[in-house]
Amino acid sequence: MDDHSLDEFRRRWQEELAQAQALRKRRRPEAAERRPRRPEVVSGRGEQQASGYLALAQGLLEGAGRPPAARATRAERQEAASRSRSPPARDAPGGGEQLVDQLIRDLNEMDDVPFFDIQLPYELAINIFQYLNRRELGRCAQVSKTWKVIAEDEVLWYRLCQQEGHLPESSISDYSCWKLVFQECRAKEHMLRTNWKNRKGAVSELEHIPDAVLCDVHSHDGVVIAGYTSGDVRVWDTRTWDYTAPFLESEFEEDEPGMQPYVSFVRINSSLAVAAYEDGFLNIWNLRTGKYPIHRFEHDARIQALALSQEDATIATASAFDVVMLCPNEEGNLQIAAEFEVQKLVDYLEIVPDTERYPVAVATAGDLVYLLKAEDSARTLHYVYGQPVTCLDVSANQAAFGVKSLGWVYEGNKILVYSLEAERCVSKLGNALGDFSCVNLRDSPPSLMVSGNMDRRVRIHDLRTDSIALSISAHQLGVSAVQMDDWKIVSGGEEGLVSVWDYRMSRKLWEVHSRHPVRHISFNSHSLITAHVPYERVVRNADLDNFATHRRHGLIQAHALAVDQLAQSTVPICRSACDAMPGYNYDLALAFPPDSI
Repeated sequence: MDDHSLDEFRRRWQEELAQAQALRKRRRPEAAERRPRRPEVVSGRGEQQASGYLALAQGLLEGAGRPPAARATRAERQEAASRSRSPPARDAPGGGEQLVDQLIRDLNEMDDVPFFDIQLPYELAINIFQYLNRRELGRCAQVSKTWKVIAEDEVLWYRLCQQEGHLPESSISDYSCWKLVFQECRAKEHMLRTNWKNRKGAVSELEHIPDAVLCDVHSHDGVVIAGYTSGDVRVWDTRTWDYTAPFLESEFEEDEPGMQPYVSFVRINSSLAVAAYEDGFLNIWNLRTGKYPIHRFEHDARIQALALSQEDATIATASAFDVVMLCPNEEGNLQIAAEFEVQKLVDYLEIVPDTERYPVAVATAGDLVYLLKAEDSARTLHYVYGQPVTCLDVSANQAAFGVKSLGWVYEGNKILVYSLEAERCVSKLGNALGDFSCVNLRDSPPSLMVSGNMDRRVRIHDLRTDSIALSISAHQLGVSAVQMDDWKIVSGGEEGLVSVWDYRMSRKLWEVHSRHPVRHISFNSHSLITAHVPYERVVRNADLDNFATHRRHGLIQAHALAVDQLAQSTVPICRSACDAMPGYNYDLALAFPPDSI
């Protein structure tokens, strides 16, 4: 406050004090007889408090640090409000002190929100606070009551929950206190991470088919599909504890048992399940309607690659030198949306996610990489003679594939990253002696990518600097499957070992071993699904018990690490029959009770 405003404030305060003193002198005679010396005491103490408070008020206002105009405006509003109220009659010796206390309370009200003027709308304050994180909101809530109300607004904490991925499908009206919901989600996330690190949780072996060998496995959001040499296709929902999977019926019921063709590939998403057979047939099931196929397509030759979109009902198949893309029409029936002809047999096929107008796929055939867009012809994305592609993965705008270097000029095996929009190479990563056997671009954090190599190493690539951020010697043989998130890596090897790593500390957390190579790995925050698929598709020693046969003919394991499932559900070993062993628990205290002696 400037000097002029301070003088004006002092003058008005003295006028109000003089009015209060004059009012006290006009009191009734009986009150004066009871307290004959009160006017002089009040007057003297009032003048003393007035002079003392003016000095105090001057120091407080000068130290407030506000712009002069803003302070004058607030002082004028406070003074106008005080004039609108009739001055109270004070018959206590501390009447001047009460006036001082009232003014101090008014000044405290002015300091409730230091930089928020009274004309600032509440919605504008919320818009300012929305740029703060959870730590900053907690600190702001300790400033004052007004700031606490703003910092604990439901809109702010609901937005924080959405930004950090908690309850993404919920609306703001689903809960009454989003701050408490956010705290519970954070506590659950911490417990899940602790379970991952300490290997706490339940692991179950999904029920197998007798006299059949596992051929292929795929999963989506906890739902697992598997195909066998007997032609059977089974689906498990590991989100529940019912691991008795139903069969998906095909159209081979009239044939004799054992005469059905092998299942070559299986794929699944939230609504469809697809299986490709050795004789070129393709069965498609709707998971919401029943176990019988809704569509059936036939190819002239064996299906060599199969891809299913994770977002919609787009399906791509490769047979001989043809690639066919199937999409639903307006009635919901699948039809051929595009058909492409390639020069060599297709090895890998992936559908690009999040395409709006028409489906897009990427296919590799030997040393050729094709970009396949519906309503357009096949376009060559990459071609170097004598350098075959060894693995493939795609994201919404990029494609990553491993290239094996051969010939007189040996440059080392690399991973090439192509921009699907510009159709050009943007990164060349690695320079390894072994072949890159697997790569995961879609599930990796932004600007990072993880790959596995036949030289037994797992590598994290930084796409911003085209360098290797971390290289881990992970397995005894080559790496066959790999996936990563923001802090851990799960890798599988040809020797059957599944390893979990904390790559921030380059430390192995735990591992699980089986006799067959790891062909499928899929995990989220609360579960892990692994599949061990044999090299040979031959049934051996069918007279052995079910557990040994399952081990010999392939194995699918589901690891449940969720806190709520462990707390509310019965672990598999507790509900298993005496002659069956579908699962076991890592916590031996649950399986073997303490000695009662």
